[in-house]
Amino acid sequence: MSFDYEIIRSRRKTIAIQIRPDCRIVVRAPLRLAKRDIIKFVEDKRDWVEKHLTEMKRRLKEQPETKTLSREEIEELAGKALRYIPPRVREYAEKIGVSYGRVTIRNQKTRWGSCSSKGNLNFNCQLMRLPEELVDYVIIHELCHRKEMNHSADFWAEVEKYCPDHKALRKRLKGEMIYE
Repeated sequence: MSFDYEIIRSRRKTIAIQIRPDCRIVVRAPLRLAKRDIIKFVEDKRDWVEKHLTEMKRRLKEQPETKTLSREEIEELAGKALRYIPPRVREYAEKIGVSYGRVTIRNQKTRWGSCSSKGNLNFNCQLMRLPEELVDYVIIHELCHRKEMNHSADFWAEVEKYCPDHKALRKRLKGEMIYE
């Protein structure tokens, strides 16, 4: 199987492959990484890409047609998120023993949450459509990035301290859709 991919260069330190929900393949690479090294990385990961691309295509076929949320629905979800998420972030940050910057609520198409290197936390307002335990998992996940800014074994060990069933929750979360 042959596939095309887009290369996005940034100030990141590592190279990564992402398969987008629309089945586009994006390779994120450091600014100065040689193109031949990017090509070699993609070739080395060919089996992984093909496996995940096949899985993503299968999911798209099984997925019901996506619903577009109205502006009012998005505003309602954002309001709920502003009332629920910041207090939970404070509570879990205290338990985990980390500090953080701003908490921002957005309507994102591909992410449930993120943590910047400055400690700012972003959460998708559509989390409010999910069960509380999934929302709390995302909050814990992002706060644990304040200790480990990666997905290493140390990071997952940290997540497990505060969310012992994180593997099952993560699997459930991957099955959830983000509406556009």
